[in-house]
Amino acid sequence: QVQLVESGGGLVQAGGSLTLSCTASGRTFSSYAMGWFRQAPGNEREFVSSINWSGSNTYYADSVKGRFTISRDNAKNTLYLQMNSLKLEDTAVYYCVADLWTTGPDPSYDYWGQGTQVTVSS
Repeated sequence: QVQLVESGGGLVQAGGSLTLSCTASGRTFSSYAMGWFRQAPGNEREFVSSINWSGSNTYYADSVKGRFTISRDNAKNTLYLQMNSLKLEDTAVYYCVADLWTTGPDPSYDYWGQGTQVTVSS
Protein backbone atom coordinates (compact mmCIF):
# COMPACT_ATOMS: atom_id res chain seq x y z
CA GLN A 1 0.00 0.00 0.00
CA VAL A 2 1.25 3.45 -0.92
CA GLN A 3 -0.10 6.74 0.35
CA LEU A 4 0.64 9.89 -1.60
CA VAL A 5 0.47 13.43 -0.25
CA GLU A 6 0.89 16.40 -2.57
CA SER A 7 2.03 19.86 -1.54
CA GLY A 8 3.23 23.07 -3.10
CA GLY A 9 0.13 24.20 -4.90
CA GLY A 10 -1.07 27.77 -4.74
CA LEU A 11 -1.77 30.95 -6.61
CA VAL A 12 0.79 32.24 -9.09
CA GLN A 13 0.77 34.84 -11.84
CA ALA A 14 1.02 33.82 -15.46
CA GLY A 15 4.64 33.42 -16.44
CA GLY A 16 5.61 32.45 -12.93
CA SER A 17 6.90 29.22 -11.46
CA LEU A 18 5.78 26.71 -8.90
CA THR A 19 7.16 23.40 -7.65
CA LEU A 20 4.87 20.60 -6.56
CA SER A 21 6.01 17.83 -4.26
CA CYS A 22 4.54 14.43 -3.57
CA THR A 23 5.68 12.49 -0.55
CA ALA A 24 5.01 8.77 -0.53
CA SER A 25 4.72 6.41 2.38
CA GLY A 26 6.14 2.92 2.27
CA ARG A 27 9.56 1.42 1.99
CA THR A 28 9.36 0.52 -1.69
CA PHE A 29 8.97 3.99 -3.18
CA SER A 30 11.90 3.40 -5.49
CA SER A 31 10.10 0.45 -7.09
CA TYR A 32 7.22 2.57 -8.38
CA ALA A 33 6.77 4.56 -11.51
CA MET A 34 5.34 7.96 -10.56
CA GLY A 35 3.53 10.69 -12.33
CA TRP A 36 1.26 13.70 -12.35
CA PHE A 37 -2.22 14.17 -13.72
CA ARG A 38 -4.39 17.26 -13.55
CA GLN A 39 -8.04 18.15 -13.79
CA ALA A 40 -9.47 21.56 -14.52
CA PRO A 41 -13.09 22.44 -13.73
CA GLY A 42 -15.41 20.95 -16.31
CA ASN A 43 -12.60 19.00 -17.94
CA GLU A 44 -11.54 15.39 -17.84
CA ARG A 45 -8.48 14.37 -15.90
CA GLU A 46 -5.43 14.58 -18.14
CA PHE A 47 -1.88 13.28 -18.08
CA VAL A 48 0.89 15.76 -17.31
CA SER A 49 4.10 13.82 -16.80
CA SER A 50 5.57 10.56 -15.52
CA ILE A 51 8.91 9.13 -14.51
CA ASN A 52 10.14 5.57 -14.18
CA TRP A 53 11.45 4.05 -10.96
CA SER A 54 15.04 5.15 -11.47
CA GLY A 55 14.34 8.53 -13.00
CA SER A 56 16.05 7.57 -16.25
CA ASN A 57 12.89 7.85 -18.36
CA THR A 58 10.44 10.72 -18.35
CA TYR A 59 7.30 11.51 -20.33
CA TYR A 60 5.50 14.78 -20.83
CA ALA A 61 2.23 15.88 -22.32
CA ASP A 62 2.79 18.10 -25.34
CA SER A 63 1.04 20.94 -23.52
CA VAL A 64 3.74 21.11 -20.82
CA LYS A 65 6.83 19.92 -22.67
CA GLY A 66 9.67 22.39 -22.31
CA ARG A 67 7.99 24.14 -19.36
CA PHE A 68 7.58 21.41 -16.73
CA THR A 69 10.24 19.09 -15.31
CA ILE A 70 9.53 15.94 -13.36
CA SER A 71 12.08 14.46 -10.99
CA ARG A 72 12.30 12.19 -7.99
CA ASP A 73 14.45 11.66 -4.94
CA ASN A 74 14.16 8.03 -3.91
CA ALA A 75 16.12 8.63 -0.73
CA LYS A 76 13.44 11.11 0.37
CA ASN A 77 10.46 9.20 -1.05
CA THR A 78 9.53 12.37 -2.91
CA LEU A 79 8.39 13.22 -6.41
CA TYR A 80 8.64 16.74 -7.80
CA LEU A 81 7.11 18.74 -10.62
CA GLN A 82 8.89 21.98 -11.44
CA MET A 83 6.50 24.19 -13.40
CA ASN A 84 7.84 27.22 -15.25
CA SER A 85 6.25 29.75 -17.60
CA LEU A 86 2.86 28.94 -16.18
CA LYS A 87 -0.20 29.71 -18.28
CA LEU A 88 -3.81 30.35 -17.37
CA GLU A 89 -4.69 26.97 -18.83
CA ASP A 90 -2.42 25.23 -16.33
CA THR A 91 -4.97 26.01 -13.63
CA ALA A 92 -6.16 22.68 -12.25
CA VAL A 93 -6.01 20.26 -9.37
CA TYR A 94 -2.78 18.30 -9.73
CA TYR A 95 -2.69 14.66 -8.65
CA CYS A 96 0.31 12.53 -7.85
CA VAL A 97 0.11 8.91 -9.01
CA ALA A 98 2.11 5.74 -8.51
CA ASP A 99 2.14 2.23 -9.94
CA LEU A 100 4.53 -0.68 -10.12
CA TRP A 101 3.98 -1.17 -13.85
CA THR A 102 1.99 1.64 -15.43
CA THR A 103 3.84 4.60 -16.81
CA GLY A 104 3.11 7.33 -19.29
CA PRO A 105 -0.36 8.68 -20.07
CA ASP A 106 -2.25 5.47 -19.22
CA PRO A 107 -4.51 6.53 -16.31
CA SER A 108 -4.65 3.10 -14.69
CA TYR A 109 -2.21 3.94 -11.92
CA ASP A 110 -3.03 2.07 -8.72
CA TYR A 111 -2.41 4.91 -6.30
CA TRP A 112 -3.60 8.51 -6.39
CA GLY A 113 -3.09 11.40 -4.03
CA GLN A 114 -5.81 13.79 -2.92
CA GLY A 115 -4.60 16.56 -5.18
CA THR A 116 -3.27 20.07 -4.78
CA GLN A 117 -4.78 23.16 -6.38
CA VAL A 118 -2.73 25.26 -8.77
CA THR A 119 -4.28 28.54 -9.86
CA VAL A 120 -2.63 30.73 -12.46
CA SER A 121 -3.88 34.32 -12.61
CA SER A 122 -3.47 36.97 -15.27
